[in-house]
Amino acid sequence: MDRPWQKMYEKGVPGDIVYPEGMVVPDILDRAAARFPNSPATIFPAAIGSRLLAGKLTYRDLVDATNRFANALITLGIQKGDRVALLFPNSPQFVIAFFGTLKAGAVAICFNPVYTEPEIERQLIDCGAETVVTMTKWYPAIKKVQANTRVTRVIATNIKDYFHPVASALFTVAKEQKEGFRVALDPKDYSFKMMLQNASSAKPNVQISPDDIALLQYTGGTTGVPKGAVLTHRNLVSNCLQSVGWYPAAQEGKEVTLAIIPFFHVYGLMIGMLFTFFKGGTLVLFPRFEIEQAFMAIDAYKPTIFPGVPALYTAIINHPDVHKHDLHSVRMCLSGAAPLPQEVQTGFEMLSGGRMVEGYGMTESSPLTHANPINGERRTGSIGVPVPSTDARIVNPENADEVMPPGAVGELAIRGPQVFQGYWNRPEESVNTLRNGWLITGDIARMDDDGFFYIVERKKDMIIIGGFKVFPRDIEEELFKHPKIKEATVIGVPHPKMGEVPKAYVVLKDGETATPEEIIEYMTRNVADYKVPRQIEFRDALPKTIIGKVLKRQLMEEEKAKAKAKA
Repeated sequence: MDRPWQKMYEKGVPGDIVYPEGMVVPDILDRAAARFPNSPATIFPAAIGSRLLAGKLTYRDLVDATNRFANALITLGIQKGDRVALLFPNSPQFVIAFFGTLKAGAVAICFNPVYTEPEIERQLIDCGAETVVTMTKWYPAIKKVQANTRVTRVIATNIKDYFHPVASALFTVAKEQKEGFRVALDPKDYSFKMMLQNASSAKPNVQISPDDIALLQYTGGTTGVPKGAVLTHRNLVSNCLQSVGWYPAAQEGKEVTLAIIPFFHVYGLMIGMLFTFFKGGTLVLFPRFEIEQAFMAIDAYKPTIFPGVPALYTAIINHPDVHKHDLHSVRMCLSGAAPLPQEVQTGFEMLSGGRMVEGYGMTESSPLTHANPINGERRTGSIGVPVPSTDARIVNPENADEVMPPGAVGELAIRGPQVFQGYWNRPEESVNTLRNGWLITGDIARMDDDGFFYIVERKKDMIIIGGFKVFPRDIEEELFKHPKIKEATVIGVPHPKMGEVPKAYVVLKDGETATPEEIIEYMTRNVADYKVPRQIEFRDALPKTIIGKVLKRQLMEEEKAKAKAKA
């Protein structure tokens, strides 16, 4: 098909990727280790007062550990295609367990550490994993649900095992018990540390194909029950090649990535971990976002790449001490997971001097499909253009076979080597989402004449007000321009005459005050009357996923509960 967007690519970006014969995900790490064996692969900092002490692993160390973990799994009876659940925050242990699982020929399933016990149990049952690898803090939760699942092997590690020795000793005394990491393992279970010590460091003799399943990546569940997207080695390697191709200025062996975005989410896994390792760079790992520690890491390690989400950048921009820190080492920020407000983009670029661009992707596409050119033309409000080897089009939401012309609003459809194979054990939903090789995204969008795409809204989030179709993003963009508003989101709530009306949830900037009437009056001046939120609710924070996507579904459920209580 015609790809008008390729004329907008910056110099050095290929039109198509070339997939190396037989390449699988572990090759990304092994090839980097062959080029940069003594370079730091991971830095794991811990704050000790005003200082950072970091445990470090070179690429040689990391390959050794991943081989050992793979061989240990094989010794335990893990076979090719078995599912292994990983329940970790960002840490060296996650990296070791992820690559070790794939080197053993098994399938990784990454769990969100903030899941409740019922959510952990539900996902374990759905994926059918018989092995769980986790940190000691989450070990008790696994043990509570284990009897209701197929899990027969539990492997646990303490977060301090990869700290700097001094930081580890201090953590043992001051925080290990208090933060829940001091746990006695059942004699039937396994110590991650001991498994590595006792296993061979030889490369496992397991034949892995690009078309083997590498990952069951569960969707975020922001619009319903999470589903396991089946992603092959080919899907993940392709998207890594596409991501690397999109940033031709990235330097071999020199990039330092501030890895705050969690790796259990496919965005963090790809744009954070796999991209960095492909270039032989260094990951600065954060188990959770603590802004003071992030500033310390920026000062100490001079990161060059900082993938994030708008909420993360907003927190940095609005921090009172931000000007005490030099962000000028950051050359590239790819913002995803949520719409990037112009004010956030401009504010961060003024602080860093680097480039921040908005991208787009889905769990089902490994995830990246679109991005604005990093050092080329970018367009405000656009998710950018399709990345190499990716086709995209706008289709009729009622008939996916009908392609819409440039400028028309419809549903975004995507095709490329990064598109998933379907949902785990959900054939009907797979058929509805994958049609003739096209991923039907559920996002309402438009394409301009040059091939830049614009997300208008999630199809499920559309508000219909007296027959008018309104997209919350239009209202949110205007709310973000208000000088007192830090964050805002909009949903539709029932109305007896209009069907639905917009309701805005607003977080004010620190120290600011406002009234609902003030916000409504401002919106009346700036948007059509039917788009003006009829209700304004001020909040200290918006409910979000751990990567910063606003949980509109939760707000909708709250509104339903309020309505039911009044009835």
